[in-house]
Amino acid sequence: MTSLFESGRKEVTALRRKGRGKILVVVAFPWALLLGSRMALPVLLPYIQTEFDLSLSIVGLLVTLLWLGGAIGQLPGGILADRYQEGSILTLSVGLVALALIVVVLAPNTASLFLTVTLWGFATSLYPIARITILSETYPDRLGSALGLTMATGDLGQTLVPPIAGTLAAVFVWQAGIGFIVPLLVIGGIGTWIVVPRSVQTASSNETSSLNTARYVIEEMRRPIMVFVSFILVLFFFFWQAFTSFFPTYLVVEKGISTTMASLLFGAFFAAGAIVKPVAGMAYDRIGMRWALISVLLGPVAGLLLLPIVERLELIVIVTLAISTMLGNGAVTQSFVAEQFPAEIQGTGLGAVRTIAAVVGSTGPVLFGIVADRGFFDEGYVALAVLLLIVILLAYRMPNPDRG
Repeated sequence: MTSLFESGRKEVTALRRKGRGKILVVVAFPWALLLGSRMALPVLLPYIQTEFDLSLSIVGLLVTLLWLGGAIGQLPGGILADRYQEGSILTLSVGLVALALIVVVLAPNTASLFLTVTLWGFATSLYPIARITILSETYPDRLGSALGLTMATGDLGQTLVPPIAGTLAAVFVWQAGIGFIVPLLVIGGIGTWIVVPRSVQTASSNETSSLNTARYVIEEMRRPIMVFVSFILVLFFFFWQAFTSFFPTYLVVEKGISTTMASLLFGAFFAAGAIVKPVAGMAYDRIGMRWALISVLLGPVAGLLLLPIVERLELIVIVTLAISTMLGNGAVTQSFVAEQFPAEIQGTGLGAVRTIAAVVGSTGPVLFGIVADRGFFDEGYVALAVLLLIVILLAYRMPNPDRG
């Protein structure tokens, strides 16, 4: 444990010595808020379900639309990140999310709520690609560590925001659980605008929107290693979105836990990720994708198989923490994918891969909601464990990259 903390301290020191540590901090703060706001929605689903008189399948569709909007925006976000300096894209994303959350709070009916949640997801999706490309430019030799640290701050947001949202919803109204995030986003957007470069890039960068670039991206994505990794991402996105969308509701409905306690457990899930992601990022830098990815997915398989049979609160906490190691997946797979594309198409390529994975993965919540509506909540989580086993087998069989 001492050596782990010492390694982490050395990594943070190395990142600060790059002279661009301020960018790391400023990029991480809005990311924490964006992820935190997105994970507040599952905590608020019971209130939304009651107010709008919706079934589990329909509230699952609401979460699917949030993820689908996030999937659709990945490719445009990548293209913009290749064409413009990242500061402009990051600021635009934060501003649009703040506006979308205001409209969600004021939504008068189900139709407007669903439409605005979709726009909320789209606005959020403009942020991650630009975040990765600016970190790749700033820390070219330590991308895994830098990305792991920013993802860890995202988990801090997902740790703190859902319990706060659940508490505000219980004490006041569910809209308060979303509305309190807006002024914090405004602060984050201002900081991003001031610190992160936002000028238009050179003309050579503008060529990323050409037909030749599209062909270039397709050629890169057809390489065996990219086909493998893209399929792994599709499966994991499906798993991730299905699991997180209904975990608080599952704890309330199947385990008899209060809404407040369920939101705290949901927060603890992401709190563990704040530790897992930097470690996963450092592991990726040292041992590569295959074994780093397998290492973070073994615990979740065991946890998901145990989840339906444990009843005591302390055992549910242990199982939740075991499942949380899956949060290290992003620091591993997304660092790998980013490094597989040449710099001139990195944003577009990463956006294309994430769009494909996220669009397919966005079906997870609504399909899981249908399963839950039919009384198969427990069986659904066992099926997700099987899905992770497939991901582990694919990672083990993954071919070696033909270009580092």
